[in-house]
Amino acid sequence: MSDATTPSSDSPGFDDMARDIAEVPAVEVIVTVAVNLMSAAAVKLGLTEEGEAHKDLDEARKLVQALAGLLDASATEISTFHASPLRDGLKSLQLAFREASLVPDEPGHGPGEKYTGPIYG
Repeated sequence: MSDATTPSSDSPGFDDMARDIAEVPAVEVIVTVAVNLMSAAAVKLGLTEEGEAHKDLDEARKLVQALAGLLDASATEISTFHASPLRDGLKSLQLAFREASLVPDEPGHGPGEKYTGPIYG
């Protein structure tokens, strides 16, 4: 019987994970987090095949807001090559949020718009 606190030989140890993370450039970490936020927001906006089954606009608002904050905070740290498609994706999510809302926010008050400016749609 194995102890639950002892890591198995199949799973990497903390030192191995830290070493792997240390080798990843910061830009890649930022872009990966942004893509994960975008994907989660798309699911919560009902933009996947399952659509309405996972739709939750309150959760989508939080994810879009976090994505906009991350992109705003990292604007000087990531190149235009990385930032442009992320900003385009953010804008698409903001427009999708506006369209999905029964009572849309006023322009400038939607998720992430304090970082991006008003989204009209």
